[in-house]
Amino acid sequence: MIRRYEQWNRRFIKPLWWLVIIGMLASVAVVYERVETEQTTARKVEFVFDYRDLLEISDLQGDPHKFVLDQLDKMKKAGIHSLAVYESTLSELKLSRRVEVFSTHEAMALTQSPISQNENFTYVLFAEKESQQRLQPLIENTFNSLGVRVRPWSFKNQPGMIIEMGMEEALLKTMDPDPITLQMLKEKGFQIVVRMSNRRPFDAANMDKLLAQLKGIGVKRFIIDGETVPGFIDDSHFENIDQMAELMTKYNMGLAAIELLKAPQRGFNRLAKEINYDVVRLHSFTEADGQKLTENLTQQELQDRVQGVADRFVLAVKDRNIRMVFLNARAVKNVDKGKILNPLDALYDSLNGADGALNRVKNAGYTLGIAERFWQYHSVWQPVAKALLVIGAVALIALMISYFVSEATLALFVLGLIGSAGLYILPQTQSMFQQALALGAGISAPSLAMMFAIRTSKEKYSASRQKLGASALFAIGLLLRTTLTSLIGVLFIAGLLNQITYSLVIQQFRGVSALHIVPIIIAVIYYLFFTESTTYSEKWAQVRKLLSSYISVLWVITAAIVAAAGMYYLSRTGNEGQASAFEKLFRSFLENTLGVRPRTKEFLFAHPVFLLGAFLAARYRGRGALILILVGVIGQASVVDTFAHLHTPVLISLTRITYGIIFGSIIGYVIIAVWEIAARRWQAWVKPAKR
Repeated sequence: MIRRYEQWNRRFIKPLWWLVIIGMLASVAVVYERVETEQTTARKVEFVFDYRDLLEISDLQGDPHKFVLDQLDKMKKAGIHSLAVYESTLSELKLSRRVEVFSTHEAMALTQSPISQNENFTYVLFAEKESQQRLQPLIENTFNSLGVRVRPWSFKNQPGMIIEMGMEEALLKTMDPDPITLQMLKEKGFQIVVRMSNRRPFDAANMDKLLAQLKGIGVKRFIIDGETVPGFIDDSHFENIDQMAELMTKYNMGLAAIELLKAPQRGFNRLAKEINYDVVRLHSFTEADGQKLTENLTQQELQDRVQGVADRFVLAVKDRNIRMVFLNARAVKNVDKGKILNPLDALYDSLNGADGALNRVKNAGYTLGIAERFWQYHSVWQPVAKALLVIGAVALIALMISYFVSEATLALFVLGLIGSAGLYILPQTQSMFQQALALGAGISAPSLAMMFAIRTSKEKYSASRQKLGASALFAIGLLLRTTLTSLIGVLFIAGLLNQITYSLVIQQFRGVSALHIVPIIIAVIYYLFFTESTTYSEKWAQVRKLLSSYISVLWVITAAIVAAAGMYYLSRTGNEGQASAFEKLFRSFLENTLGVRPRTKEFLFAHPVFLLGAFLAARYRGRGALILILVGVIGQASVVDTFAHLHTPVLISLTRITYGIIFGSIIGYVIIAVWEIAARRWQAWVKPAKR
């Protein structure tokens, strides 16, 4: 029985590779439909300004009303055609100059009445008759629903009302959006995006009425204001959220998902799912970002920052599927200049001009307009393709493990299929299972690629020394073959995780950091213990010898350097990776020159070092060349990781790694040329010295 298993196990390697190939072909078909989704749907980009910020800036101007109207005209000219309007509060109505709000003490001083020790109310005066007619019912309904008494009040024939609640608390209470503002913005030709909160008790009838009104003025999308979506109670009660979703579907309204939030907005995933993922990604340019444009800068420094803002917007649209750019601003007191400054003009400059964001977004194939959702291409044969992908991914993982424990290949494959079948049919585990399988395939492909590269290079330095041209061709051929092998993992990641939730970052591919470090560990272990045909006992003896070796100062220094390099490497990965000012400038130059920026760790480091190592292995048969090839695993892991950013369009990622190979090869060959010249000079200098 054992002998028969061993025979089957040896014969099963080739069928496993055929299963991987079949899975790859299935993935190509799935990925093609993702490319169709990205290239033919959701091609409109919407720039939205925060109207509340405009009101706050206007409050510091000599003529607030004129300032608002002037800035609205400038925004239209600058290409900002949408404004975000919040649910109104007494505080915002005061900013709009529609009402004036007083505390009891302020009202008594205004009317010269005796101060009452038993009263802490809020007094409201309306600015004009229209404000009273349209806002009084809104205010009364809001506070009556909270059980707060509201009664009439006037001062010098100016109508108002008394709200029997402390002013500080009354200013916080949320009401429907200001209807006067909505009408004014609509008449000026702006699209309106509503900031919707969960600060009021959810009432389906009132929400139905509000959405009907918003639909009437053309509102298409909400941005959630706060940490929870309307109707959220807790993570186990979704009745209100489901009702909210029904109403949004009824009035054809979608959501905007704000990127890079510290914590997801609670209830968002449920609401997005129930509205069939009518969601667009939103990039936020914050007040703090805008403040950097008001600092004490020279004209050149300001132009550089304006250009940086434009670059940021274009990069967000092209590289991260952003379809809504949300602009914030605030006024800043500048003591040195003796002025109150705001970044509005600088923001307009970042959008306009030959190098402005708007022209570059249009040149990239997008149009300006109301942001639209992705309509995912999803053919009926995709479930069959996914099944083939699962089988192929299990086969790929089994193949990678076979290079360490060859006897377990068949058993691991069978166990993997059984586990896959069990997990795949359970809806609650499907997402976790697909991510785990994609991660396993993503780690296995670059690991196999590097093991093949190490083995091939070892055969080269064991053979006769090759000529210069043959060595150079061998190096580039090995890099291309290694990269193509790594791309197998890319196909499985893109195919297995081909859900719109990943493109919208409603779901995230967990464990991506492992793609950076695990292939390196696997390649090092293979290099140290598995490049020679030795028995397991001999390998274990090598491990014990290594562990029992005396530690020298040189070892400690080397370990410290490796640890520091590893920490730096990990700090550079992910969205929170750090970069110096010079590197940011260099990145911007690459982005603006090439359209798509290649990864610096690939074309400036990993690929050139890999090429040099492969060249030295073939040309000089140096065993140390394998160390350089081993360093190239960083580039292979980066290639896979590039496609693991599932919110980036596939064609952008493909262009990025292509540039990485091209420029990495050019730099690598320059290094090889320098090495060859130096080597020949050294030989010419050493030979006469020996004589």
